[in-house]
Amino acid sequence: MENRITSLFQETEDKVMSVYFTAGFPELNDTMEILTNLQDQGVGLVEIGIPFSDPLADGETIQQSSEVALSNGMTLKFLFKQLKDVRSTIKIPLILMGYLNPIMQYGVEQFCKDCKEVGIDGVILPDLPLAEYVADYKALFDSYGICNVCLITPQTSEERIRLIDEHSSGFIYVVSSASTTGSKLDTSGQEGYFKRIEAMNLKNPLMIGFGILDHETFTNATKHANGAIIGSEFIRVVKEEGSSLAEKIERFANKIKVTI
Repeated sequence: MENRITSLFQETEDKVMSVYFTAGFPELNDTMEILTNLQDQGVGLVEIGIPFSDPLADGETIQQSSEVALSNGMTLKFLFKQLKDVRSTIKIPLILMGYLNPIMQYGVEQFCKDCKEVGIDGVILPDLPLAEYVADYKALFDSYGICNVCLITPQTSEERIRLIDEHSSGFIYVVSSASTTGSKLDTSGQEGYFKRIEAMNLKNPLMIGFGILDHETFTNATKHANGAIIGSEFIRVVKEEGSSLAEKIERFANKIKVTI
């Protein structure tokens, strides 16, 4: 079966909105409700965060959501249990995003096997070095049909970007700035960087992340990319009091894109 991430970018001409949320937040068993409502709102791609106690790239908002999720009892094993029947209702591509340590403890091959079994299309592991991935894991990931999405930053050299493009799949995660998640995107300072990456004509689609908070930042980021990723702002919305998850997710989606 063709990977759903690959199919998404081949089949749509629209800018793809990807949303990140932390599994087990705000409540342990919110995973399927959040996925269902994001799909209903037309979100093209979802990144499910595996909570971790020591994230290196996450800002305060996502760090706090991980702490809550872990205290709620979320584990990788429990997440796979929640996702057991996800493909009976959820048709959009799904990515697991996290850090290498919990996956190594789980067992990398068992992780890949369970990803394939429940219908996960890709992974994002910011602390997995490219050379180690190519040497130790690429053949395994490929055998289970799992895309490995790599990140680049404004400091990544052209040579390394082309190496990442050669060995990764799904899309390239274009980190907008050398900061943690959650700070507002400064498109005036980043446009040259986005144009430079766009002009490289890479084989993988480009998705811009870090600092996408509203319709303006989403629109500006996607002028030079296939879509954009929203994480911290979504976490802020779902933890607000006084509304159902469905209402909060609808409000969030309308804030990012005028029409979805």
